[in-house]
Amino acid sequence: MSTPAESGASPAEHDPPPTDRTGKHSKPAEPAKPASKPVPVPRDAVHGSRTGYTWIALLAAALLGIVLLIFIIQNLDKVRTNLLFWDFELPLGITVLLSVIAGALVMGLVGGVRILQLRHAAKKSL
Repeated sequence: MSTPAESGASPAEHDPPPTDRTGKHSKPAEPAKPASKPVPVPRDAVHGSRTGYTWIALLAAALLGIVLLIFIIQNLDKVRTNLLFWDFELPLGITVLLSVIAGALVMGLVGGVRILQLRHAAKKSL
């Protein structure tokens, strides 16, 4: 049997392919690229992401919905409600839920008006 040098082949042609820790064959390492500036990692990528926060918010909303459903089921006694010229009877839990929704809508309306004011002031200053 001849040695790689005698046959004219390089030693690398007769060596078995390199393997990784698992024993599988791996590709030979590519030559190193010249060093460049490190790319800064956004803080959100390290500590959390929008998707993660969205899932947490959805979980919190689901838990709040379950608690609200339990409240409504436990408060099914009819309550007479008078609002301006309307007069109606609804279960207590539904009445409280409608009150909370009305409050959230008023809050959203006031917040929207304030945002519009700030945008208008920001455009004026430019």
